[in-house]
Amino acid sequence: MTITAAADGSALGNPGPAGWAWYVDEGTWAAGGWRHGTNNIGELTAVLELFRATAHRDEDLVILCDSQYVINSVTKWMPGWKRKGWRKADGKPVMNVEILKQLDEAIQGRRYRFEWIRGHTGHPLNEAADERARGAAIAYQRGSAVDAGPGFPGEPRRAVAPGGADAGAQPHAAAPDAAAPGAGRTGGPSAPAATLF
Repeated sequence: MTITAAADGSALGNPGPAGWAWYVDEGTWAAGGWRHGTNNIGELTAVLELFRATAHRDEDLVILCDSQYVINSVTKWMPGWKRKGWRKADGKPVMNVEILKQLDEAIQGRRYRFEWIRGHTGHPLNEAADERARGAAIAYQRGSAVDAGPGFPGEPRRAVAPGGADAGAQPHAAAPDAAAPGAGRTGGPSAPAATLF
């Protein structure tokens, strides 16, 4: 069996109030955000949280994503960045490195593939993820509660705070005054490499 989900991010003003969401269906989705972040941080976090939410599952994961930056970061650039100490070819530090390190850890041992889809073209899963990510960003802009969604069946419920640390409050949503992720888990035990199928 395969899990197919869309992941998307949103930032009002970019940077500005930001949100992320992943979406499988009406009963299986999650969203969160921060009062200040970028679209790329939202996109990366949506994918990271999708991997975390499905970590207890053995199915292959197909991620529908409208961000070439995210797809290329995970499938092409990350191995080289790691070899160079998380630096780009020009020697400059990789942007969003803390989230990328967490993503690198989250994909270990997983079977997944990305499918690029053009955003805002009516794809139902992408539109649903986009709507929820934007809704989270708007909630942070207004200072209101984020609809965090039901999550994934069987997923341990936890809150996502800046940098992916557990906050223990509302599932899948950072505290309203949270800033975008930038610190958090950066290491961990060795695991088998991820498999792109």
